Amino acid sequence: MSTTTTVEVAAPDRFWNRERRLGAGIAAIGLLATLVFGSVAESATARFTLSTDASGAALSINGQVGTIIFGLLTVVLGVIMLIGRAPRWQTALLSCGIASFVLSFLCWQVAGKFLPLVDTMSGSLEYALPLILGALAGVLGERSGVVNVAIEGQFLMGAFGAALIGTLATSVWAGLVSAMVGGVIIAAMLAVLAIRFLVDQVVVGIVLNLFALGVTGFLYERLMQPDALKYNQPPPLPRWEVPLLSDIPVIGPVLFHTHLLVWAALILVVVIHFALKWTRWGLRTRAVGEHPTAADTVGVRVRGLRYVNVLLGGLIAGAGGAYFTLVSTGAFNKNMTAGAGFIALAALIFGRWTPFGALGAALFFGFAQKLAFYLSVAGSPVPNQFLNMLPYIATIIAVAGLVGRVRAPAADGVPYTKS
Repeated sequence: MSTTTTVEVAAPDRFWNRERRLGAGIAAIGLLATLVFGSVAESATARFTLSTDASGAALSINGQVGTIIFGLLTVVLGVIMLIGRAPRWQTALLSCGIASFVLSFLCWQVAGKFLPLVDTMSGSLEYALPLILGALAGVLGERSGVVNVAIEGQFLMGAFGAALIGTLATSVWAGLVSAMVGGVIIAAMLAVLAIRFLVDQVVVGIVLNLFALGVTGFLYERLMQPDALKYNQPPPLPRWEVPLLSDIPVIGPVLFHTHLLVWAALILVVVIHFALKWTRWGLRTRAVGEHPTAADTVGVRVRGLRYVNVLLGGLIAGAGGAYFTLVSTGAFNKNMTAGAGFIALAALIFGRWTPFGALGAALFFGFAQKLAFYLSVAGSPVPNQFLNMLPYIATIIAVAGLVGRVRAPAADGVPYTKS
């Protein structure tokens, strides 16, 4: 009798792997910053201040020198990644390389001007607010196996409901509740079509986005545009200040002198993170998202849990839609969300389907949006059209280049039917 022994040979590691490609990319943008930005940057002082004016500078540096120094630092970090001598530090090197490139860009743009750091941080958080809420809605749905592409539609319905009901009731709180109801309406349609009738979840999400765009656009033209005073002037969401805590330097004005929605979003991140990891609901949600058949075997109501999570996500995303009318603009306009729901979906993927990851990704996109607004106001030599592209370019780079190999929940997007 002969026995056959099978020997498994590990595939050799390719030299031109993802880490080295990213290192080459970091080195390339570092060279761009050094040679191009450095050659056109003014030899004037760039001031990064903690106040809203040029006084109280936290950092002052010659714009051209700073552009070249941070550009060269980016090149060095990229070369280290390209050599591949520090595999355990690849993520840290990548993050530092991107931060160094951003600092080089800022030194070029802020030369002869100033950048208020506190205002930038506060604005970044506010711009990120709907993205945080939208990404959390996606976390709830996708961790239980339902792809929520309809975040954009939930934003639109929430923004429209907040403007219309808030104006009619002359109450910002009625507007906020109506926004949440608007988000739930879209979420309920998504849940019924995707869970009950097993429609392709991506397709139905896109259809619901178009449905929300058409309905809100039609009602805007019929009601709000002819008589904005009666239908489209909701009261703004007030800013609340926490005594003593708001006086803390830097952090105080950002976290403790802001809108209720900001606090609600940050609290929800912590609550959902804790609930997913440490509660029975969280265990069942993760089980349903990974292996619904096994969860059903032990008595978990798979469809019922998916319904609950998608509807909860609709509540949260609808509140995110209220930001656009109750905080940002003070009135509803057609297609005013401008793709924010899809950026929230990208933040969900970038954050690896976790609440804190989604928070970090949303803050990254919010910073890009705030920076684009500040530079356009400050008279940047870069055309406004390119500055307005910054948040979307950041989204593409983040999802395509920075996420790497991530694994969505195994049953994400897969309809469940009992065998």
